[in-house]
Amino acid sequence: MKYRPWMIVPALAAIVLSAACQSAHTQSSSPAPSIITVPPDEMTKPPGTESVQPAIGDSTPAGQPTPVQSAPKGPRKLTYNSCNVEGQVIAITFDDGPKPGQTDRLLDMLKERGLTATFFVIGKNAAAYPELIQRMVAEGHEVGNHSYNHPSLTKLGAAGVAAEINQTDDAIVKAGAPQPKVMRPPYGATNAALNRRLNEEFGQAVILWSVDPLDWKIRKASHVKEEILKNTRPGGIVLAHDIHASTVDAMPATLDALLAKGFKFVTVSELIALDQPAPAASPSPVTPQSASR
Repeated sequence: MKYRPWMIVPALAAIVLSAACQSAHTQSSSPAPSIITVPPDEMTKPPGTESVQPAIGDSTPAGQPTPVQSAPKGPRKLTYNSCNVEGQVIAITFDDGPKPGQTDRLLDMLKERGLTATFFVIGKNAAAYPELIQRMVAEGHEVGNHSYNHPSLTKLGAAGVAAEINQTDDAIVKAGAPQPKVMRPPYGATNAALNRRLNEEFGQAVILWSVDPLDWKIRKASHVKEEILKNTRPGGIVLAHDIHASTVDAMPATLDALLAKGFKFVTVSELIALDQPAPAASPSPVTPQSASR
């Protein structure tokens, strides 16, 4: 058979086309599933601070900023004792109310000074005195969850915790306040698992405190004032109880003294919004003597 080069070109083209089709078929099949492991420290980073890495074939034009992750719902941290803020900003909080004759007196004092606070209310009290909840909201205060019956949540099962939180949320909302985004466990009794559950299941940050005047134990207005003034620092969360007459009696002089010190009052959620990451520790300088060892 005589050699004819023109016959080989179509044959080679057919082979190349067949290989290309086979490659395209292989690429179009579903890839094998992969497991993505999240480093443990990623769970504690504030959301929205990491850039999304572009995938292969990302259509983002070169030189354009990389898209940033949107912040997930819920608080940025699981729990707060205080916040790292700029300026003389604090949050004062009141537990266990509302209580007629005391909470309304306290609201008068706050209104007179143009101050806002956060009230961690008992669910059954919110249900019994909705007019006080409505007044809190109307005057710019925040209403938080403090359980329905004031039990130690760490001694309840999963269903018991859910009942305490849900009943209180329902009572607060029914009384006319927004769905709570902050929660204070009775007695401050909590643990890591409970903190995470309150955050993930109920969307509530656990709020503890940095200043405790023990006003539930020592019923003296002078003591309450002295302890709060002595221990309050910028970013602090002050704990008090609006169900005790001695605490409410202490408030006019306490609030005025805090204002005189230059403190600005915000709600707990507002304080959280101002929270900044703690500055990184500066490395210790290495002396020539230690470096030679």
